Amino acid sequence: MDIYNAGIEEELAVLRKTAVPVEEFNDELKSFIDIMIESMKENKGIGLAAPQVGDMRRIFVCSIDDREPLVFINPEIIETSMETSVYEEGCLSLPGIYADVERPERIKVQAWNRKGRPFKVEADGLMSTCIQHEIDHLNGVLFVDYLPEKKKLKFLKKLEKANSK
Repeated sequence: MDIYNAGIEEELAVLRKTAVPVEEFNDELKSFIDIMIESMKENKGIGLAAPQVGDMRRIFVCSIDDREPLVFINPEIIETSMETSVYEEGCLSLPGIYADVERPERIKVQAWNRKGRPFKVEADGLMSTCIQHEIDHLNGVLFVDYLPEKKKLKFLKKLEKANSK
């Protein structure tokens, strides 16, 4: 499964779209999620959203510290802390690009699992950052969007240049 690269114009256009809610929980969805998890692991990522592989459903997977991967379908952040934290973020869709991003330190999320059962989870630290980063992907937002405009454009031009070789 190829991961879309923000340095390729057609793929960036897909990454900028808002994903649509999942309505059917079936075997195809479960298979797709398994493939996403494998792709995330193969590419040494800690999270992967469906739009990053060209699928416009509201799904992402994440795994911190080699823990069992979590699956989030139709996720919504329902609570955030006032306290923030800064992590150096990277992204499988922006290879070689890293930058500090400030986000809420703690969040509460509601979503559905691969069987279509609702759940809520509270997260802090790196897990909180990862979940927020992946939900951004579902909304057509990249982590570089949190940076000053000049720095963001510099990073995107660097990616375009790397992909034009």
